[in-house]
Formats: sequence, structure tokens, C-alpha cells
Amino acid sequence: MRHRIFLLTLVCLLAVTGAAQASTLITRNPQGPVVLTVNQGGVAMLTLRRGGQTQHIFAWGAINMSRGRLRLDYSGGAGASGSHWQTFENTCGPYRGGAFPGSKLIVTACTASDGSHWAVQEWKRPTPNYGGITGSTEVRLSHWRGAVADLVVFSDWSRYGPSKTVKFPHLFGTYSWHGKPIAVGEATPEGVPLDDKGRNLYLDALNSNYGFPAGGFQWSRVNGFLANRPYGQFCFEVGPKRQASTALGQQRTGESTVNRYRITTPGPGVTPDIRVEFDGPPSPYDPNWQLTMNNLQRQLVPDPYVNCGHPGEPTF
Repeated sequence: MRHRIFLLTLVCLLAVTGAAQASTLITRNPQGPVVLTVNQGGVAMLTLRRGGQTQHIFAWGAINMSRGRLRLDYSGGAGASGSHWQTFENTCGPYRGGAFPGSKLIVTACTASDGSHWAVQEWKRPTPNYGGITGSTEVRLSHWRGAVADLVVFSDWSRYGPSKTVKFPHLFGTYSWHGKPIAVGEATPEGVPLDDKGRNLYLDALNSNYGFPAGGFQWSRVNGFLANRPYGQFCFEVGPKRQASTALGQQRTGESTVNRYRITTPGPGVTPDIRVEFDGPPSPYDPNWQLTMNNLQRQLVPDPYVNCGHPGEPTF
């Protein structure tokens, strides 16, 4: 099986009424399509229906990572945006930013008169770990110019158990923006970032062994994990977890029964969210592939196991 090395792009997280950090959460579970318009002054207006009511939401004041926050006005025109939905004039033209590994999440996008890009993306970020398939659909807004972030992902095998003979898929890589690592400084024990730079990477498996419909295909959440300091490195073993359910006395791992995975992640500043699909490691186990990946891990960062297993001690 031929394996691809994924150079990804990514983006965003979080939201508050008035101001939001990272690609901005606007609302959840819209009823019908979202309409995006942007005026000459760089104010975006999202028109959508929620709870049986039409809403006009204004956003402005940030691009890329330069200012870091989008201000939000849910009043429809009585708030701080200085705009009113009834007199709002759109000057945003067709989207010219090109495709990136997250374009499938876009529900509407446009390119403003100053050449910057605005996009609305929708996806289910808060989905339960260990087989979750349901969650709120988040409406997320981004504003950027130029390149988005890069997520490099590889897959190999890790060894598990006292004898190190049981093998499970293992993912590793780095996350950066314009060559600078994106990594968490502080986080809770559960892996929730406590600073502006921390980003969770959300891993889903297609038809995982947590369960899937007969005769169909279904993505389910395996887990979420952080990109760590100092290189923006991460790794994750798709193996047994204490919190996961069991079947016939054995813990399910979340492995894809068709060897297909995807990662969705917020990116730095207010740049767009990214989703990339990829294959797991070859099956059956290929020692030559493993050797290549081992060497690659050592080249990727000086110590690929910092904050990812034990420093200097490979997990395979």
C-alpha cells in the first residue's frame, strides 16, 4: 500500500460574545444555509437562521495572527460594529484563495476588495471520544491572507505490552505556521489548552472498531491531542485506552477497519480550520516501512519524543 505524507494546513478554535480567540465560533446548529457578506470597511456580516429567528452577526478587527481577535456584534446593527444589516453593502467577490486541506468544510467564502479571504466553515468539533459520532455543528469564521498553517503527519506502528510484540497504528508529525511551531504552553490534565497558542488535533477513524453501521461507512471520534513544545510535535497511538469500551473482555482501540483516518484542527490566529484524510500504516507490518519512519522521526525534530512518550526513548 502506498502511503502519503501529508503536508496539511490548519486552523482555529474558541469564541466569546464580543471577542473571540482563533478561527472564530459564531454559533451552533444553524437552520439552513449561512450567507456571508463583507463591506468596504472590512466588516463581515453572517446571515443565518437559528431557533426559528433570522440573525445578522457582524465580525471585524483581525486577520491571520496580526491582531489575534475578531470582534463580534450580535445586535444586527445596534452594537459596536457601526453597521446595520438593512443598509449593509457587500463588496466581497468570488473566492480566489484556492483549495487547501479544509476546503470541504467551507460552506461559503469570498475574497474582499483588499485581497484578503473570508470563509465560513461548519463541522462537529465537540464529539465524544472513543467512538462518538454526534455533536453540535459549529459555524466558524476565518479571515486570512497568504498561506495557512502546515500540519505534517506520518503513520507507522508502535509496539505495546510487556513483550512489545502487539502492534498498533501510530501517528506523528509537527504543526507550524510560516515556519514557526504552533504548540501549547499550558493545558489542563485533560488536554484543554490554557493559552492562545495551544491547539487540539481531533482524530477520527472511518468504520472504527468502536462500531459502525452494517453495509455503510461512518466516521467516529477516536480522540483529541495537543501539538507540544518546543517543535509543535505530536504523536498518538491508536491503541487501548482505559476509558474506552470493551468487547468480549478486550478493549477496543479505535482502529479503522478500512485503514482510513482524518485529522481536523483549529489553526493559529483567525486562519481557517483544516481537515485532512490519510491512510494508516501498511498492513501487514512492514519492517522496512517502520525503519524509514523511525529515521524520519529523528530527522523531523532533534528529539521527536519530547512531550510525546519518554524523551530519547522510542515507543516502537
